[in-house]
Amino acid sequence: MASSQDAWYLSLLGLAEHFRTSSPPAIKFCIQCLQAVFTFKPPQRVEARTHLQLGNILLTHTKNSDLARTHLEQAWMLSQMINGFDDVKFEAASVLANLYEQQKQSNLSKPILRKAIELSQHNVYWHCRLIFQLAQIHATEKDYQVASSLLSVGVDYAHISNAYYTRVLFLLSKAMLLLIDKKVLDVQPVLNQAGSLIEQWSGGVYQKEYLKVYFLVLQVCHYLMAGQVKSVKPCLKQLQQSIQTVMATDEPTGQAPGDMFLWLPKEHLYVLVYLVTVMHSMQAGYMEKAQKYTDKALMQIEKLKIVDNKPILSVFQLMLLENIIMCRLVMGNKTQALQEIAQATAICNQSQWLVQTHGPQLHTLLGLYSMSMNCMEAAEAQFTACLMSSSEIELCTFANLNLAIVYLRGKREVEFSSILERINPETLQTHSHSLRAAAYYVQGLQAFFQGRYNEAKRYLRETLKMANAEDLNRLTSCSLVLLGHIFLSLGNSRESMNMVTPAMQLASKIPDVHVQLWASAILKDLYRLDSDLSGENEAYQRHVSFSNMLLNDHFQATQMDEHSLIQWTSGPLPASQPNVASTSAVLM
Repeated sequence: MASSQDAWYLSLLGLAEHFRTSSPPAIKFCIQCLQAVFTFKPPQRVEARTHLQLGNILLTHTKNSDLARTHLEQAWMLSQMINGFDDVKFEAASVLANLYEQQKQSNLSKPILRKAIELSQHNVYWHCRLIFQLAQIHATEKDYQVASSLLSVGVDYAHISNAYYTRVLFLLSKAMLLLIDKKVLDVQPVLNQAGSLIEQWSGGVYQKEYLKVYFLVLQVCHYLMAGQVKSVKPCLKQLQQSIQTVMATDEPTGQAPGDMFLWLPKEHLYVLVYLVTVMHSMQAGYMEKAQKYTDKALMQIEKLKIVDNKPILSVFQLMLLENIIMCRLVMGNKTQALQEIAQATAICNQSQWLVQTHGPQLHTLLGLYSMSMNCMEAAEAQFTACLMSSSEIELCTFANLNLAIVYLRGKREVEFSSILERINPETLQTHSHSLRAAAYYVQGLQAFFQGRYNEAKRYLRETLKMANAEDLNRLTSCSLVLLGHIFLSLGNSRESMNMVTPAMQLASKIPDVHVQLWASAILKDLYRLDSDLSGENEAYQRHVSFSNMLLNDHFQATQMDEHSLIQWTSGPLPASQPNVASTSAVLM
């Protein structure tokens, strides 16, 4: 029979739980009851668990993180002295480490997690969870080598613990880190190992399809990062089929403790599949398809935010906007692109972390918008700001290529020469097929401006060869129309027509209004040289139509308050109020 002292603290614990679970929860009374427990000097186990409960409740329901931290530190210290007691011991370590991270004190979080990992080797669930958590901290700090080593430890531990599902999760997480770290040559062996294990999977259907979705997302991203838009198609199709299976299948219950992990909830995976589909459509030059899937994805994100506004949803939203903004600019819709740039700015303003991670992309988008508006000084400033704020190779290469076009259009040979080595297709550091093809295009453009037509043709044919190999439709149309212009300048109207006609057809399919405008001007001259009045008149009417559309859109964009965003190159992001809560490159 419990002593009167035991009865007091047990009653207080019961009362605290009653207040916590009442509707609405009476959190203040719950906290008071839990704090009163310590008055009766309960056993060490009860004391440690009560400190953990208080820490969790204070973190969840109040802003008093310092008091929460004190209770969690007590829970962690006391629980280490008690044999067993894993649930309190390791939860206290995990929650406390997470709090230290939020307070920017990773120097405190990492030793706790290392100690907890050392103590948890007998507990498969907590050992794996704590390894994931410590690896995440190192990855956030861009210490990818240590994070990758931890995940390798997780792979081996899960294997010997018969946690087969979690073993594949560790492998795929390692592959994702290698992709982020641009260790392109190291990624494929890890993906191959994971893919083989998934194929041999003899467990439940849901887990197999879930792992397959994770695996295929990484494969698709691997191809897209390499600019291999055609090669990725079979993987993308499989991914779209697998996500449908995952969404239609109930999540399993009664899993082994060591296999109770998720990379992302399936609802978030669904949005992610939309996102990589949009990325593919944008790179391949299927602008209307990109627009359609962006609308669907953004609608899904809004629904998910109502239920639980996770930070990852804002990242997805930004990445969708970044892609669709480039599509809008290609399609000649600068006003909508500007509205969406303002939306992206407003999202970034919600978090300093988003400003840091997506600021360089915002500068790039503002640079592309400025180019489309013929604001070349602003474009130069934006691309320079991107280069100053990012060390990401692909993004910097993209910015340099567009900066080169700014210099070429302004006849600034000295400045162009100063960045020539950075955009030399033979020595580019990037592994991206599409960026290398674009670099050949820029070389061809420079040779064209300098009247070195034979050299220009050689570069452009290299671009065409690379673009055709991977279905880079926008680069193909740009190269064809420039070749058409070169042949017209050389007086070879027949060859010019052979280039410009398919360029116009492809540009209409994308649709790319700027290439259509350019091609219609050349066609008008070609039909005039051929004394084809009907063809000349038709080409002229199309040219006027494209020109008027772009001019009207240009004027509307200049009248928008958001147009002043092109002046932001450093410091805090301007407060932006987008006019329209709508959905939704010069080179790609």
